[in-house]
Amino acid sequence: MDPASSIIGIIVLFLILILASAIRVLREYERGVIFRLGRLVGSKGPGLILLIPIVDRMVKVSLRTIVLDVPAQDVITRDNVSVKVSAVVYFRVLDSSKAIVEVENFLFATSQLSQTTLRSILGQSELDELLAERDKINKQLQEIIDMQTEPWGIKVSLVEVKHIDLPQEMQRAMAKQAEAERERRAKVIAAEGEFQASQKLADAAKVLSTDPAALQLRYLQTLTIVAAENNSTTLFPIPIDLMKPFLERMSK
Repeated sequence: MDPASSIIGIIVLFLILILASAIRVLREYERGVIFRLGRLVGSKGPGLILLIPIVDRMVKVSLRTIVLDVPAQDVITRDNVSVKVSAVVYFRVLDSSKAIVEVENFLFATSQLSQTTLRSILGQSELDELLAERDKINKQLQEIIDMQTEPWGIKVSLVEVKHIDLPQEMQRAMAKQAEAERERRAKVIAAEGEFQASQKLADAAKVLSTDPAALQLRYLQTLTIVAAENNSTTLFPIPIDLMKPFLERMSK
């Protein structure tokens, strides 16, 4: 084989490899941060990207929303209750150049910032507030984390407190409290029912006292109700007003 042909073949192969290394294809959700001799040129993409071999270096950044799981953190609330709280953070990169230049690892940095902010904010809240006003706490966490990650070109869109793990002693105390509250409401409702029933009975007594015949009809109705039952003995009270004429005749 001719040595000249071999050299030409090697050169052609080398040029092909260099050309292949200079071509990059980025997806729709990707951006390439270009560094030329160590200096930031800017971000490019999506589509076909041409780089200067040996001179340019590219770092790919995804612009899709990232779901970051914040592991359970030990938190002591303002009323001195120890709980474990986990959360989830949704964020995305808005400025790929800042995400690479301003912070070494934006994923790790956002994770650590979320953990420290979670402990700090929940430590300022009481347990009842943490359980009942979760939407308010989520919004407060989102605003603080988003403000601190803005210089990194990151937008935090949502923070959700995922799980609150209470100690067993606190769970039993809350169960007793809820049971006592239900008993209190039941007693209040029963007392209100007795009060309303007594008012209705008093009104009925006033109506019956205005007409003796109405009282007698009520006695007859009671007899009908009692007779409907299969009882062997029926006791029926007789009004004194019915016996009054007979008593007056016997006294004459």
